[in-house]
Amino acid sequence: MTTRMKYITVVAVVGATTSASTLAQELAVEEVIVTAQKREQRLVDVPVAIAAIGGEELEQKGLTNIQDIAFTVPGMALREDGPGSYQIFMRGLSNQYGADALVGVYLDEAPMTLSGADQLDVRPLDLERVEVLKGPQGTLYGQGSVAGAIRYITKSPDLSKLGGAIEAQESFISGGDSREVITGVLNAPIVTDKFGIRIAAQAQEGGGWQDQPQAGIKDGNNQDLRNVRLKALWKPTDALAVQGMVVVHRNESELGLGFENPDRTVTVAVDRSRRLVPKEFDYDLYNLDVKYDLGFGELLSSSTYIDHTHRYPFSYIAGPATNYGEGVPGAPLAVEGTDDRQQAIHQFSQELRLSSSGDGFFNYTFGGFYRSLGSHFTAVYDTIYDYIDPAIPTFNFGYFDYLEKEQNESFAVFGDVSFRVTDWFELGGGVRYFEDDQETFDGFSSEKDSFDSTDPRVYASFKLSDDINIYASAGSGFRSGGFNRGDLPNYQPETLWSYEVGSKGLLAGGVLAYEVAVFYSDYKDMLRRGLILNPDGTTIQNTTNIGKAEVKGAEIGLTWRPFDQLTLNATAAYMDSEIVEVKSADATNNAGDPIDYVPEFSYTLGANYEFDLSATLPAFFRVDYTYRDKVSYIDRSVFYDQFLPFYSDDISLLSARLGVTVGRANIELFGTNLTNQNQWIDPYHYWTNANRTRPRELGVKVGYSF
Repeated sequence: MTTRMKYITVVAVVGATTSASTLAQELAVEEVIVTAQKREQRLVDVPVAIAAIGGEELEQKGLTNIQDIAFTVPGMALREDGPGSYQIFMRGLSNQYGADALVGVYLDEAPMTLSGADQLDVRPLDLERVEVLKGPQGTLYGQGSVAGAIRYITKSPDLSKLGGAIEAQESFISGGDSREVITGVLNAPIVTDKFGIRIAAQAQEGGGWQDQPQAGIKDGNNQDLRNVRLKALWKPTDALAVQGMVVVHRNESELGLGFENPDRTVTVAVDRSRRLVPKEFDYDLYNLDVKYDLGFGELLSSSTYIDHTHRYPFSYIAGPATNYGEGVPGAPLAVEGTDDRQQAIHQFSQELRLSSSGDGFFNYTFGGFYRSLGSHFTAVYDTIYDYIDPAIPTFNFGYFDYLEKEQNESFAVFGDVSFRVTDWFELGGGVRYFEDDQETFDGFSSEKDSFDSTDPRVYASFKLSDDINIYASAGSGFRSGGFNRGDLPNYQPETLWSYEVGSKGLLAGGVLAYEVAVFYSDYKDMLRRGLILNPDGTTIQNTTNIGKAEVKGAEIGLTWRPFDQLTLNATAAYMDSEIVEVKSADATNNAGDPIDYVPEFSYTLGANYEFDLSATLPAFFRVDYTYRDKVSYIDRSVFYDQFLPFYSDDISLLSARLGVTVGRANIELFGTNLTNQNQWIDPYHYWTNANRTRPRELGVKVGYSF
């Protein structure tokens, strides 16, 4: 495809050839079981590209949030607006606008995606694994999974034995504050083999490095985090399992913007010495799963209720490259502003499905899904306009309120079946019908609209052996339309068709695990935001369907155990994204533009070495390196064309961890961003709305298990 793709191919061939020489050592990469298709399967048997990260690997890599995971999974990126606020992008589908998300997030069976800009912050705490499903997952996971889905699989209560762990961590941020983290896990069978609970909790303080000198704020992005998860499992019979889960999440940060300058300071608009309201990101989650084994299949009912509140400041300053900034000929005005935004969301969802047991001749999943969401958003804006044209009156400070109330109700029915035509060939397909009813109120008037879609998927698997699978799939995705304010017309849904061919398997007796895929995505009616400037200097946001985009890409992953103590892994992704057709008169893009937030090339390299300091002191040493190409941003409604596109930096991050186990205790020394890179993650820095890489962090963690 390109020189880089030739390089990836050579790496794969060399890795496979080298690993063959180790066959005699009778080593094996650990086999991974996933539930991506809502039933248990070996990773090698699933006809979908998946990045599966086990719980132990998550801890050894020191992955603490979704941004860390994004750097670990090539081809994944996100837009971050401070702690707990993320928009996740994958496989070249990157779009900040729209009524729902492009990548769905799940905690076990509970959907954590509320809307396009509201996805709950999930911390990797006491997990079995994280599954990152790439490509459209609309058939089984709905409209919010157009580009993929992320599933956090938590550990369930063990009904047979008492156990747990407690860990304390102290770390130091280069140029910033120390960070203290306490983590505890308790597993308790109340009635042996019948009823038990599992509690996982984490408290974090400190860890900031951003300053606001004019306000006297030092390390203002410290986080006061409390995250508690309680799971209770009741198994009255072998066939019936009832599991409840409660999550309480509280996070507060004094600055909390997530945006910073290269000198690690924060600039607040209008009044540089102003102390903004602290950022608060809270939610309570209640989930009840009831599973019944019918013998021929498993029946599941999953009910989830979420109560989420979010208060956050948002500051913006028009730079000289914007058509709102001073210093550029023809610029009409300079704009600075700070918003106090508050959001309250309540969501109830219910899924009922029947899935086949095991992996036999005929496999199936049938189900239905219902969701009701209510949202109340308010904002108070204070904005300064400094008109260059003296004929227009100066409007210095304008305070006004913004209100948006939304009520969404949706339902879906879905099914997926596969037939094992022969021992080595399987053919499958699925479909989902979805309907979404929306209503919005802006304080003056209300609007209603409905959207629906039927999204099919077909796939085939060809087994060269029990451990080598070649597959092909084609699937569609859908994302609802939504509302523009005032008399502007509503925007219509986006649609996607994606085609993928791949292979995954185990070679040389299981010493080498590989996964490779190539894909093409046809992304139609892509949404983008435009800004309409009124004569009085105010603006109206207008979201429109601008046209069509195409994404071509390839991914590869390798895990190799050259000898018993050493495990090596490498992953890489290449993507070519382009907007190929523009049909909207007020479009912010031209044909030929790249899609925002899409790295062309990204890869990871890792090594884990296990050794013994003595006969009773097992130890490990792990080192990881991640690289991501710069990502771009284009918006011709806000920025002058001669400055576009804007870019982030290339991102290179190196981390390492050394651990030793002493009886039931463990001690770890770790470092992240060891070279202390200070780089733009986000390209949107010409409005001072971009974050940078976290500074170097060095620390120690001590734990005890029982």
